[in-house]
Amino acid sequence: MYVVFEGVDCVGKSTQISLLKECFKEAVFTAEPGGTKLGTHLRELLLHKPYQLDKKTELLLFLADRAQHYEEVLKANQDKLIISDRSFISGMAYAKDFENEELFRLNAFALENFFPQKVIFLKGDKNLIKERLSQKEQDAIEKRGIGYFLSVQDKLENTLQFLKEKINLQVLTLNANDTKENLHQKIKDFLR
Repeated sequence: MYVVFEGVDCVGKSTQISLLKECFKEAVFTAEPGGTKLGTHLRELLLHKPYQLDKKTELLLFLADRAQHYEEVLKANQDKLIISDRSFISGMAYAKDFENEELFRLNAFALENFFPQKVIFLKGDKNLIKERLSQKEQDAIEKRGIGYFLSVQDKLENTLQFLKEKINLQVLTLNANDTKENLHQKIKDFLR
């Protein structure tokens, strides 16, 4: 089973994934971008932008990472439980200037139509995201501010709705303001 965590920065995805590592020791844990050597380099390039990239170039770099991630990680482990910190769903939401149909086709190509079966969507309110963002050193994307994250969060929700009509996708939407223990229990129940 291929499971992905989705949500903007600072909603607790990493915390919940760390807790799952104790419960699912045989699972393959990965991340997008950055789940491969190429992905690590592309992530660094995209988050710390030594030069200005246009939106199409940025999208194509993320797709290159996704295709490599599929070949190296997803395809090789498709008979195991795979838990990923983000996926093509985030890629679609962050690529706000492109149409969903076009993004879906490009991602289907990069992933050879291998899509997650389950999505855990952690949704935070403005105060939670703002507070957690203020507590960390920010990369180029995080410096775009709270308004940007709230619009991406809305786009994530819309993207998930769009994808439910395209692929067989179970989505668990959780309030990231809940305690980490409650969230962890709900996530474990969803995965069983």
